[in-house]
Amino acid sequence: MNAATETVPLIELRGAEKSYGAVRALTGADLAIRAGTCVGLVGHNGAGKSTLVGILNGGVAPDRGAIVVDGVERTGAHSIAAARAAGLRCVFQELSLCPNLTVAENVRILHAGLGGWGWRKRAGRLIVAELDAIFPDHAIAPGRVLGDLSISERQMVEIAIAFLDVAAPVRAVILDEPTSSLDGSRAADLLAHVRRFVRRGGAVVFISHILSEVLSVTDRTVVMKDGRIVADRPSTAFDVSSLVQAMGSVARESAASRPLRSGADAPILEGPGDFKARAGEIVGFAGLAGHGQSEALRGLFRQGSSDWIAGHVTRAAFVAGDRQVDGVFPLWSILWNATATVLPRLVRRGLIDRHAEAAFGLEWQARIGIRTPDMAAPILSLSGGNQQKALFARALGSSAPVVLMDDPMRGVDVGTKQEVYLRLRAEAEAGRTFVWYSTEMDEISLCDRVYVFRDRAIVAEFAGPDVTEANVLAASFRSAAA
Repeated sequence: MNAATETVPLIELRGAEKSYGAVRALTGADLAIRAGTCVGLVGHNGAGKSTLVGILNGGVAPDRGAIVVDGVERTGAHSIAAARAAGLRCVFQELSLCPNLTVAENVRILHAGLGGWGWRKRAGRLIVAELDAIFPDHAIAPGRVLGDLSISERQMVEIAIAFLDVAAPVRAVILDEPTSSLDGSRAADLLAHVRRFVRRGGAVVFISHILSEVLSVTDRTVVMKDGRIVADRPSTAFDVSSLVQAMGSVARESAASRPLRSGADAPILEGPGDFKARAGEIVGFAGLAGHGQSEALRGLFRQGSSDWIAGHVTRAAFVAGDRQVDGVFPLWSILWNATATVLPRLVRRGLIDRHAEAAFGLEWQARIGIRTPDMAAPILSLSGGNQQKALFARALGSSAPVVLMDDPMRGVDVGTKQEVYLRLRAEAEAGRTFVWYSTEMDEISLCDRVYVFRDRAIVAEFAGPDVTEANVLAASFRSAAA
């Protein structure tokens, strides 16, 4: 990977500031992105990363400070169109393509130079070639409707579109949580492509809460906290522990493993392929992304929540990873999103007790650490990770004895992850059961038992000390018939 040089930055922020009402989102940010470098950007949810990216991308105008492109100040003229004309692309944490259009049609929307007769075929050839280059053996056809793809496949498409050279060469790409829905194999494909792109002279801003990825692929790492850049050093100057400390958290040791539940205990949840979960267990679903784990979770949820009208007793709660599709109610407040599963408990004489509702919201805001001055604010005013915290509050605040989680840590910062891990363990010790699909091996390792999926079937089961990365990877490539 190329070392940073003294060349003129492709894009630079000088003293950038941004406020939203009384909330200071960004204070005095100085950041330079040069060709041939990969810059890591880390920080807790609400640290200011999204605001900084919005200013770089032209979608947000700073209140103060300067935006300099190729050595020329463009503060007043910087926009999304101007950023794209300068060769800057952005892949957002919340996927932004049109689900009702095909893969090729989405390419056309973002690359106007593909107009004219036969553009669908040209767009299809271009996107397939780019997908082949980044994600070999992807099996994504350009004529497929985007909404029919898995979240992992949609993320792959959005990444490939960003790297496409059409009307103008791509010079810099901002990747915001680009591996959040990718399994380990696909994440490794992307990191390898980032390294190739940077070696060819491109620039990348890499934003991720998976700190080991940041340190493995970046030349330099920028740490944000409370709207400020608090550290900007070569990535070799950090390890995961020191990076966590720079963000303002303390790295905790992994929770000690618990004695396995007796196999004689009656399962409280059963499913296809000899799946069983007992009270107090944390059961993991593992394997390569797109092999039926999410579908299995949804089936278990339907099995545990089949009533059309919810009552006071909720048998299962669900935490979605694709929060925009299966999670948040976008027109509702943070509070209403968090209390959606507990409304029957808050009813007094046929009406919702607003005091009890507000108390529930404040309690879970403190427990989960939702960063907002007002729980009555719209849910979409939160960063993606804070939206996810509201979904955790909705599930954990319910009385459901079973909580199903579909890769729920997408875009959640490391400090919150550690807090959630400890809370899940405490809830399990109290008898609650969790079934957890994750693409991160660190999270799978926290489970008491793990079922590995391949070709939409369970091909292996591991428990206790046998839950290792080597065992899970070996089983992930085993056919269901083996």
